[in-house]
Formats: sequence, structure tokens, C-alpha cells
Amino acid sequence: MRVLSIAKRLIKQLRGDKRSIALMFVAPVFVMYLLSAILTSSTTIPNIDVVSAPDTYVERLQSQANVVNVDSEEIALRNLKDKSIDAYIIFNENKPKITLEGADPSITSLVMNMMNKISSNNSMQKPEIKFLHGSMDMGAFDSMAPILMGFFIFFFVFLIAGVSFLRERISGTLDRILATPLKRWEIVLGYFLGFGLFVSIQTIILQVFSIYGLKVPMEGSFWAVLVINLLLAAGSLALGTLLSAFARNEFQLFQFIPIVIVPQIMFSGIFDLRNAPTWAKILSKIFPMTYGADALKDVMLRGKSLMDVKYDLIILTGYALLFLILNTLALKKYRRA
Repeated sequence: MRVLSIAKRLIKQLRGDKRSIALMFVAPVFVMYLLSAILTSSTTIPNIDVVSAPDTYVERLQSQANVVNVDSEEIALRNLKDKSIDAYIIFNENKPKITLEGADPSITSLVMNMMNKISSNNSMQKPEIKFLHGSMDMGAFDSMAPILMGFFIFFFVFLIAGVSFLRERISGTLDRILATPLKRWEIVLGYFLGFGLFVSIQTIILQVFSIYGLKVPMEGSFWAVLVINLLLAAGSLALGTLLSAFARNEFQLFQFIPIVIVPQIMFSGIFDLRNAPTWAKILSKIFPMTYGADALKDVMLRGKSLMDVKYDLIILTGYALLFLILNTLALKKYRRA
């Protein structure tokens, strides 16, 4: 009977927490649906520009890829740098030369398999292979390392910020601070700067370990990568403190992870979304990690500068400021002024 009493108390407690019940049943279905939509629409056909090639070769190529004929190698190279194509082909004295983007091993493998099929059914020589970025030896981890580094920074900062700010509230410390003449924005900014010191140290440690300990590819500047990671951490810090304002305990804070954090990794570039449903592409644009991962890959794998990824940096900065403003507004439930 005592065992049943404990069970009944817990059931009654959970029944009263409608948000927990909803997330318990809805979140797993939501995450599985996202995975299904993304994985079932993975890329199977590469995008290829053809500068010059025999008609018979182009016909064979069209059966294996999405092919577009362009007028010059300069146009094809520009498309390759813009990531609108995966490779381009140009013939020189009846010998094909293929230049691959190279930053994604899965796409590289897809293109090479296509070329092998064409070569095996064609009397022409095997193509000369050139990489714009990366190499044939680049592995899956090398390609995903920038994304994973950014995601782990985002995830752990979210946890630390959320739990720490929640404990400030639960312990009554925040209430005492709110009783002072300090304005709400000053309180939010103070917490942001205080947590930010430790978050910055954590970010630097993880980046140094990833680059120098794990030897992940690093074509760009260490400092450019650090700027991106710090902006990601700033957005995550502001988001963690914001969502902690709507949680009564750590369990409720963790309930945000399947809805807010897990989709970030799905839409960050680990999975190719070019053939994903339109709604999935639109959804990917609302997550900070989408822009952080894109900037990290461009700098670390493609050697781009901060100016080249300024659009992503502006978006990340905007997210951090937006979350800080919303956090200030969220404190209205504890103090009006």
C-alpha cells in the first residue's frame, strides 16, 4: 500500500503539470518526425556544371546528376564558391578535369561514385581530380567537427546559464536583487556579463581542444573562429536565462531541450537539406545554430574571413540582443519597473 501511495502521489503530481505531460508525448514524436523528413530527403544526385564536354559525355552525365552547361570556367568556379554546385567539369584534349567543392565528404563520395560509373561505361580517360577545399582523405568527422564544436558550445552554455539563473531565482537571490533600485535591463545585463566570463573561458577551452587536441581541419583564422563561437555562446547564454524564467525547477528547464536544442543539430548542416521539404528549409532559418554552423564551416573548412561571413555574424548578434530584450521583458512577471 505504501508503494502504491508513492505511485499515486507522483501520478497526481504529473497530471497537474500539463506542460510536462504534453512534452512527454509530443516532443519524441516531433523529433522523430523531423528526423524522418530530413533523412528521407537526403541528397542522392549531385549538382554539376559543365564548361565543355562531348555531347555523348554530357548525356551520360545527365543520367547521374543535375547538369547545367555554363559558358566559362570562371562562372563555374563562382558557382562552386557560392556552394550552388558540388563540382564542375571541363575537357582538355579529350581528358575530363573535375573540380570538387570538397568540404563535405558525403557529397564528394557521391560525385566520385558518379564519375566512376561514367568512366566504367566510357572509353574516355579517368578524370583529373582537383579540390577547391579539403581532399580525398577528409573524413566525416573532419567535415562535422566545426558544427559539433559550435553545437556543444551552444548546448553546454544553455545548460549552465539556464540552471544557474534558475537557482538564483529559486534561492531568492534574484528576488532580493529585484527589490533594489536596479532596473530590469541592468539586472539582465549584469547576469549576462557575470556568466559570460565563465562561458567565454569554457568556449576557449573547447575550441583549443578541438583544433589543437583533435587536429580538426583549420583553413581560416583561429581568432575568426573564436569570434563566431563567442557569438554563439552569447546567444545561448541569453536564451538559457530567458527560458529559465519560465521554469519552476530544473526538470521543467530540461523540458525545453527537445524543442529548442535538439532541432538545432538537425538543421545545422550535418544533414543535407537541399532536397528537404520547403517547411523544413524555412524552419532551419529560425535557429541560431544554422548561421553559426554555416560560418564555422566557411572559416574552418573553406578558409573564409569574418567579412565573408558577416551576414551570419549579424544574425547571431541579433539573436543575442533579441533574447536579452525578451529576458528583460520576462522579468516583468517578478517586478514591473
